[in-house]
Amino acid sequence: MRKVSIDLHKDWLDTVREIYRGAGKPFAPEATAEEIGTTYFLASASGDEEATRMRIENEQWLRELESRIMDNLDAVIIPDIRQRTGYQGEHFRFRWVYQQGEHIVEECSNYRIPLTP
Repeated sequence: MRKVSIDLHKDWLDTVREIYRGAGKPFAPEATAEEIGTTYFLASASGDEEATRMRIENEQWLRELESRIMDNLDAVIIPDIRQRTGYQGEHFRFRWVYQQGEHIVEECSNYRIPLTP
């Protein structure tokens, strides 16, 4: 039975939390996704309104990526994973990561989808 785990927005938020924690400015445990995202984008935005717009666009982009992965899972992604990595399992854990650029990694097979050129 196939099992797929994916929540790219949560992965992104966890990364932002870790960045701020490492910088000595941790978010409170009860901080919302909106607070975390807006705070992150305030560093490069001209103000609150632009940071909010950037946060919303980022969340929409990550949700669209999730949708594309799920829509293409059987026809494109799983066959490519199997061909490139030899992974034959039925559990797939897709994660957003930042490692020398943005990527989506399928953790069971170490399959990597670069998101930045």
